[in-house]
Amino acid sequence: MEIALIRWIHIMAGIMWIGLLYYFNFVQVAAMKDAAADGTAAGISKHVAPRALLFFRWAAVVTWLFGAALLGSNFGAAFMLQSGWAGIGIGAWLGTIMLFNVWVLIWPNQQKILGMKPASDEEKAKARRVAFLASRTNTMLSIPMLFFMAYGWQHSGVIFG
Repeated sequence: MEIALIRWIHIMAGIMWIGLLYYFNFVQVAAMKDAAADGTAAGISKHVAPRALLFFRWAAVVTWLFGAALLGSNFGAAFMLQSGWAGIGIGAWLGTIMLFNVWVLIWPNQQKILGMKPASDEEKAKARRVAFLASRTNTMLSIPMLFFMAYGWQHSGVIFG
């Protein structure tokens, strides 16, 4: 596949992933609280959240895979933070941690919260806390991750020698 197309898919999937991350953290969390207070949360939790989570988790996978494809034979150098590759490598590591959080912490807990998997009220409360903390962690990690991914390998020598 041509490098320009790989880069384009990586960028578009990344925009979707981080855009939905910010939507969840800055819009949906507050909206769900208000909607729960007036009894209208069912529409969000039944129709919006599952669809948004579908695109969120698969955009994360596509972003990571196409980012890895962009690194190509330099994948190991980036992940080992070798000279000249440390900047993009830090971004790749942050993206990898975020991908892990999406699939291992956020998604399984959201399934309980949204009633897609059976869970007691106590399990749902714990799931809410874990998903919330993982999502907020991803929001905080996204800031340096975006910096290092945009900074890229072309300029990493300026900071990392």
